[in-house]
Amino acid sequence: MLSQFFKALATCFKVEDLRKKILFTLVIIAIYRLGCFIPTPGINGKALAQFFDKIAQTTGGGNVFTIMNMFSGRSLEKLTIFSLGVMPYISSSIIMQLLTAVIPSLEKLSKEGQAGYQKINQFTRYGTVALALIQSFFIALWLESSQAFQGMQIVNDPGLAFRLTTMITLTTGTLVIMWLGERVQEKGVGNGMSIIITAGILSAAPAAFEQTMLLLSPKTAGAAQIQPLTILMMTFFLIFVILAITLITQAQRRIPVQYARRMVGNKTYGGQNTFIPLKVDTAGIIAIIFAQSIILFPATIASFIPSQSIQHFAAFFTRGHVWYYSFYAALIMFFCYFYTAIVFNPADVAENMKKHGGFIPGVRPGKHTADYLDFVLTRLTLAGALFICFIAVMPDSIMAAAKVPYLVASFFGGTGILIVVGVMLDTMKQIESHLQMHNYEGFMQSGHLRGRR
Repeated sequence: MLSQFFKALATCFKVEDLRKKILFTLVIIAIYRLGCFIPTPGINGKALAQFFDKIAQTTGGGNVFTIMNMFSGRSLEKLTIFSLGVMPYISSSIIMQLLTAVIPSLEKLSKEGQAGYQKINQFTRYGTVALALIQSFFIALWLESSQAFQGMQIVNDPGLAFRLTTMITLTTGTLVIMWLGERVQEKGVGNGMSIIITAGILSAAPAAFEQTMLLLSPKTAGAAQIQPLTILMMTFFLIFVILAITLITQAQRRIPVQYARRMVGNKTYGGQNTFIPLKVDTAGIIAIIFAQSIILFPATIASFIPSQSIQHFAAFFTRGHVWYYSFYAALIMFFCYFYTAIVFNPADVAENMKKHGGFIPGVRPGKHTADYLDFVLTRLTLAGALFICFIAVMPDSIMAAAKVPYLVASFFGGTGILIVVGVMLDTMKQIESHLQMHNYEGFMQSGHLRGRR
């Protein structure tokens, strides 16, 4: 299997159009990573780095800043021009999808094909700009507050000019990331935004490896020591998690469908057997990213506004608190069902089947078929949602059991692994489709990868 994989990987660069797509994607990733090192004007970078090191040592890294830092490709700890990352775009996408489900005019627009999609995408861009301006304004206020940084001076020259500069710089950085993601979508391989998020997550791998080596070293002072056997067990656990994510992501329930024969003139149509693939995890990484962006909101506001009442309210949504995990799990469950309801409508599927003479054996066409599909999909989504909830809280369990920092634990399970595996599978599916279109073998000797929808 490995030989087949490397053979297909080498073949990718033999196909001219696929080679151009892969190289274009790599160039976009390189541009994105370069922007993650360009600092925002007026910031004392050394003082900011000291602050993040201090909170990482006191909390183990499992806090709001660590999560935001992961999604921004470690840009937040340096406060570079890409510090906001893709979170404003993701938040704007959530809002637009919610509005599309409740506003009839937007729902009608979403059914108008490519023209409707472009219009809704334009609204999403406007929302991204608005959210980026708001978030960057609060970041500027937070940076100016010496109380939030325990007396350290982060901003060299605070004031209105600094706030405007920060708002323009960070908002422009978010728009550049959004533009880069759209270019990957058009001319590269894979989903643009997902590729950028994955590149940001994987950029933390060297730092996680370095921390692991320091924890293994007996010369390290003041750090929780771990044994090589613990690392070995965590590695086997990581392999198990990757396999489980792959299986759940690719798993589907196939509903058999038969089409009745019908005569049109002298020709016979229909009569074939097919199936409807219902995925166990339809939402995939979408649900966990949506839930993550919302669960971070109270803690983010509390970190920017030093108010006692807001701090007390945000404490309920801080890692380690039971309400955090309860609310986080509820959000994941909600977005799993919500996204599934958007991409798959049992009533529409049943109506189309009835029009073309299709039926599920043992189920009457029309409303009974829609109810049956809804019954099956509801239970499949429950299984997928519970698995995602388990993956989401895994880093905290690893932190507590193995006594390792969150940065290390996040690479042995959790949101990062789920995103990376899901995006890799989706990208491999697209590459395999290109290879098969040019009569080359894909990554597997038998069967094919199934991409997420």
